[in-house]
Amino acid sequence: MIHEDIPDFAAALPPMRAIAGLDLGTKTIGVALSDRLLSVATPTETIKRKKFTLDAEALLKIVRDREVGGIILGLPRNMDGSEGPRAQSTRAFARNLSQLWDGPIGFWDERLSTVAAERALLEADTSRKKRAELIDHVAASFILQGALDRLRHLRTG
Repeated sequence: MIHEDIPDFAAALPPMRAIAGLDLGTKTIGVALSDRLLSVATPTETIKRKKFTLDAEALLKIVRDREVGGIILGLPRNMDGSEGPRAQSTRAFARNLSQLWDGPIGFWDERLSTVAAERALLEADTSRKKRAELIDHVAASFILQGALDRLRHLRTG
């Protein structure tokens, strides 16, 4: 089921299950996973996109293997907060994925996540070639960590 806000997403999460964070690009899907306590996001892998069926198959294999209880998709809003074609594409991906998987799916505003990931990789003195390989799943970890921080605030606030 797709949840538009984080409190609804949180209410639908099964206990002690990891969350996957996704950075959907046109050519790749960056994947990050949380720990079972929902405190830390770890960059995991990048799926090379082919077509939805194959992309979903690769993603659902990770979800099953890692016992993921929820999925957060980075929602690429424009800087003014509006939604353009990429956000609509992300919402379509979520709708299609929800036909294949019945766990909770939520969205997180991903504005500037790729910029933050790029900055972190530059600070780590990562080569240009290595940055290109890592950027998508590092961006996914920034998206997921933002959602995890919000979830923690909901539990303690």
